[in-house]
Amino acid sequence: MARDETAAPGSRGTRFVFLDRDGTLVHDGGYVHRVEDYRLLPGVIEALQALRDAGFRFAIVTNQSGIARGLYTEADFERFQRRLLDDLEAAGIAIEATYMCPHLPDARCSCRKPSPQSVLDARDRFAIDLADSWVIGDHAVDVRLAANAGCSGILLLTGHGNDERHKLGDAPVAAIVADLPAAADHILTRARDSRS
Repeated sequence: MARDETAAPGSRGTRFVFLDRDGTLVHDGGYVHRVEDYRLLPGVIEALQALRDAGFRFAIVTNQSGIARGLYTEADFERFQRRLLDDLEAAGIAIEATYMCPHLPDARCSCRKPSPQSVLDARDRFAIDLADSWVIGDHAVDVRLAANAGCSGILLLTGHGNDERHKLGDAPVAAIVADLPAAADHILTRARDSRS
């Protein structure tokens, strides 16, 4: 399930950062969905602003199996997501689209990470250069999503990252870093190096 946050398609060669949500942008207390529990992680705004200023655009790709488990509804998800988008918009950060999978892990759907379908859909809509784009998240599936879509993947040690790093196996990971600000620093350093 995808929801566009802006109407205008991107230009050729657009660079994107595909962001996991829970444990990456917001505190993950387990199946997070109540607005009362909403809390941005430290440094998220500044990290996204730095990436924005370097020309990157953003989409959120999130697995939300709590919906299929009956723990919360899509309306709950939308309320929580709206709070996040409003906070980011107030800081000048646009999320171009949100891709959310509500299914169980064994549903064999095409929208659940690490399936690349959401990223490929975004590529087609926004004319994204996937080879120059990134996936950031705190789960091994985020790194595998990056590999499956032809992007570079960064594992964060926020959220579930410390446990998930042992599940990477042979998944190619560009970096394992402490948090989103460190991921932004890594991406910006790589971008500067590629231009020099």
